[in-house]
Amino acid sequence: MTKAVFATLALGAAVAFAAPASAEKLKATLDGKSEVPANTSSGTGTAELDYDAASKKLSWTVNYSGLSGPATAAHFHGPAEAGKNAGVAVPIANPGSSPVKGEATLTDAQAADLLGGKYYINIHTAANPGGEIRGQVMK
Repeated sequence: MTKAVFATLALGAAVAFAAPASAEKLKATLDGKSEVPANTSSGTGTAELDYDAASKKLSWTVNYSGLSGPATAAHFHGPAEAGKNAGVAVPIANPGSSPVKGEATLTDAQAADLLGGKYYINIHTAANPGGEIRGQVMK
């Protein structure tokens, strides 16, 4: 009987470790007052993100509206806390129309910054080349 119990426990442990890890859900709310320096844009946006630690894949959908003109660029910036600026960490391709969907494979350092709340999304326009709307990525 002891062998049967150990076999059952071993099988249960193997199944538990074989189960796929679920993706980490993250989000951001974008607006002009979150820019550094802040601006008076009436533009707003939201981002829904999934990060899969096993594959290191980050996937996103960014929705925005009310910008002063077409989006000319969009990026994940970091590492930086809210209220601070940082360089481009991950580009967001083809941001010209909402929604913007994409994915990227992150390095370990990028993943740590993302999950640590040190990335923000910035959408740029011709009128606001430094960024028209911005939002910190949060869990």
